[in-house]
Amino acid sequence: MSVKFSKFTDNDMTELLNDQETRQHYLNEVIKGGDLEEFKRALFYLAKAEGVEKIAKKAELNRESFYKIFRPNSKPRFESIFKILKALDLNTTFAYSKA
Repeated sequence: MSVKFSKFTDNDMTELLNDQETRQHYLNEVIKGGDLEEFKRALFYLAKAEGVEKIAKKAELNRESFYKIFRPNSKPRFESIFKILKALDLNTTFAYSKA
């Protein structure tokens, strides 16, 4: 079953992402879509669900820098995205897609 995440509001998404399995599924679906803006939005929702201040601190990013990453059309450094993934306790695994 596929869920249309784009129909939810910011508050809905934060409430919906209340467990690790749901968060993992959501992020994997967003990554499959290949849209950078949606990926940044997904990371922000995950950070918001965990607590933005907590995640920014774990990622060693100040609040202003943290929020700049998620502005529309921003081009964050991979290092910053990687720090946020690590702060969210997310591991990355890469695999070739089946063509």
